[in-house]
Amino acid sequence: MARKNLRRCLWVDPNFDLQREYHDNEWGVAVFDDQLLFEMLVLESFQAGLSWAIILKKREAFRTAFDGFDAVKISNYGEEKVEELLKNEKIVRSKAKINATISNAKIFLDIKKEFGSFSNYLWGFTDHKVIKNVDDNIPTKTELSDKISKDMKKRGIKFMGSVTVYSYLQAIGIVNNHETWCYKYNE
Repeated sequence: MARKNLRRCLWVDPNFDLQREYHDNEWGVAVFDDQLLFEMLVLESFQAGLSWAIILKKREAFRTAFDGFDAVKISNYGEEKVEELLKNEKIVRSKAKINATISNAKIFLDIKKEFGSFSNYLWGFTDHKVIKNVDDNIPTKTELSDKISKDMKKRGIKFMGSVTVYSYLQAIGIVNNHETWCYKYNE
C-alpha cells in the first residue's frame, strides 16, 4: 500500500519508491535475524563513500551475486568468484570491498560462534535495548558507533568505520533515529 503523503524523515525522497518502502518497512525496525544482519552489514560496507540510494537500487543484484548473502558460501569464495563479481555491472565493482566482504563473512561466522549469534554480539553493546532518538539533531556517529567500530576493526572487519557503523545501527533498529515528527517515530 503506497503511503506517499505521510510525513517521513527528511532523507526520504517520497517519489523514490524503493527508498520510501525501505524507510516505511525496514529502516529502524529492530533486527535480530543473523541472515538479515549480515545482509545489511554487506550492503552498508558497500555503501561506504556512496549514497544509500545507489545501494538500494542494486540490492537485488547484490543478493543474487552474493548467493543470497549466505555468509558460509561467501566465506569460501575464491579468486574465480572475485573475478566474476568484478565483471558484474549490476553491483558496485570494488575489488577492495568484494575482498573485504569475503573476509568479513569469515569474521561474522567467528563472532556467531563466539557469541551464539551475531545478533547477541551486536545487541550486547546496548544491553539488548533500542536507543531512541529524542530530538531531531541526528549525529553521523556516536560513542556507541565508535565503540562497535573499534571492536569490529580489532576483529578484522573492514569498511565499517564509526559513521558506517552508525548508519548500520540505524538500519537494523538498534538506534531508532526516525525524526520526532516522522509517522514511524512512535511505532
